[in-house]
Amino acid sequence: MHMQLDSMLFPYYIVASSFFRVNKFTLNILAFAVPLFIGLMLIEFLVATHKKLAYFNLHNTIANVSVGIAERLCDILVTAGFFFVYDYVQKHYGLLNIKPGLLLWILLLLCTDFLWYWYHRLAHEINVLWAVHVVHHQSEDFNYSVSARITVFQAFVRTGFWIILPLIGFPASMITTMLLIHGIYPFFIHTRLIGKLGILEYILVTPSHHRVHHASNDKYLDKNYGDVFIIWDKLFGTFQKEEEEPVYGLTKPLNTYSFLWQHFHFYIELWLGMKAQKGFVNKMKVLFGRPEHFDASLREEAEAIFHIKQNTEQITRPLNRYVIWQMIILLTSLFVFILFEQYFPISLKIFFTISVVLTLINCGAIMEQKHWIFHVELLRFTALLLIPLFYNHYYIDLVAMVLLTAVVVILPLKYYSSLESRYLQIVYKTVRP
Repeated sequence: MHMQLDSMLFPYYIVASSFFRVNKFTLNILAFAVPLFIGLMLIEFLVATHKKLAYFNLHNTIANVSVGIAERLCDILVTAGFFFVYDYVQKHYGLLNIKPGLLLWILLLLCTDFLWYWYHRLAHEINVLWAVHVVHHQSEDFNYSVSARITVFQAFVRTGFWIILPLIGFPASMITTMLLIHGIYPFFIHTRLIGKLGILEYILVTPSHHRVHHASNDKYLDKNYGDVFIIWDKLFGTFQKEEEEPVYGLTKPLNTYSFLWQHFHFYIELWLGMKAQKGFVNKMKVLFGRPEHFDASLREEAEAIFHIKQNTEQITRPLNRYVIWQMIILLTSLFVFILFEQYFPISLKIFFTISVVLTLINCGAIMEQKHWIFHVELLRFTALLLIPLFYNHYYIDLVAMVLLTAVVVILPLKYYSSLESRYLQIVYKTVRP
């Protein structure tokens, strides 16, 4: 009986043990997901390289991981609140009062996957939902790094679907545990190295099924929405097996490494599309219409307004190294930040997040060799200099304030142009126009 009870409560231990104590420090073990998944990406890269398979593009991989870094950071700020939302809804409006049990965990898994199927399908069929999901499909590669292309916007939208679970009566602790488990599986299906898996192809979503989902071939569009089980696609007529070689990415490629543009381009296109329509009903038709009926010419209009154009100049090896080292530092900082995140005040978390996002914007701009990166660089150093102010030590505060004044006020006012020119010389080995 004791062993049976332990097996029923095991998923609770996952949540309870997400923090553990080492030498009087309480650490968040979820931080170890960062080196784990990066390690798996490196293994996939090494295997593909050994087999002489060109499955990785350096700049696409950096763009993919950049999206994942931002999502992990933003999750720390917002997703903890989801537990309290689920808990409140279940306790005040839940139809049932479900207690943990083996069959109920299986039922919760099926319900979670069923809701994911419909969230995922509607995200491909309704423009306003496609705006939050399109980022996941922008990469023209298909490897483990693509699994990182999840935005924090999706976390909010999906919560609207998951809210059905506490309404049924599943407690918040069960839901958050299941979402954690359910969220790990999709990482492993974003690969071209694994072929078809025999009998599992009839039950689970496999890499073969998910390659179809990410393809832009006409016969593969809007197929295979499942996350863990493929049964929903077969039940609702959206299944397609892998036949011809998939071509990955959007039907209209984005052609930019811009961190901001990847996140917001479709919102801008939606706004332009609604603006061009007269009457509330017509505007709503644009907002809630289907992506395949959306005016593709709005992309060019949006790009013209914001001067979005990918630089086709070859990026030098030193410049690539500069970006790679920034990503290594970011990933290391992310690991440490998540590991000790409960010791940081919310204000410091916000400024750290701002500095990281500015770095991601900078990396994308450097890969396109934009000359405005110096402005972002100055903002990034400003955010980094503000971080020590939250430690409330007199000398640290004094040094930070002196540096902040020098970097943000005195130096830019007197030497801005010369500093910008010198920075661009160092980064690009030439003065940009």
